[in-house]
Amino acid sequence: MTLKSLRNDPGTLKNMIGSDLNELTIAAKNLASHALTLTGLGFGTSILEWIASIAAIYLLVLDRTNWKTNMLTSLLIPYIFFSLPSLIFGIFRGEIGKWIAFVAVVVQLFFPKHAREYLELPVALVLLAVVAPNLIAGTFRDSWVGLAICLGIGCYLLQEHIRASGGFRNAFTKANGISNTIGIICLVVFPVWGLIF
Repeated sequence: MTLKSLRNDPGTLKNMIGSDLNELTIAAKNLASHALTLTGLGFGTSILEWIASIAAIYLLVLDRTNWKTNMLTSLLIPYIFFSLPSLIFGIFRGEIGKWIAFVAVVVQLFFPKHAREYLELPVALVLLAVVAPNLIAGTFRDSWVGLAICLGIGCYLLQEHIRASGGFRNAFTKANGISNTIGIICLVVFPVWGLIF
């Protein structure tokens, strides 16, 4: 068919576009199916690892801004250390992390009044990533030991959050309780999934 004949017959053009869209849909479904087959449940673990890390960082930021509680939120630092995706952890473990740690130590030593309290925990995370021995940063972090530590921290924070909210129902009904509870539940779901699968 020529282009001129296609312009004159809009029904054929619609059929061709519809056919092409159907083929694209089938190809996308096949791609998703094959990707899931190749990666298996590891893909779910990887996604949950990213979600848990983002949730932990979110809770850390909330604690430093407006969500002041009596919970031991400094436990989020080891949680982030053990759950941070390998891509980001590798950046913090490398030269960039060393420079961030160096600048943080210099600022703390020579300008202690300018070093803000809210920067202490993020700097502690970078320092922990830089100076951790390979046994902890490599072996424990990528094994069930790191997942067990994350599970313990997540369960403790969930229990403390429910207690501080005044019960399970209040944890889901207070204005700021819902987002905090969902974030803490994400902290528990990742290690449970990782330990099971």
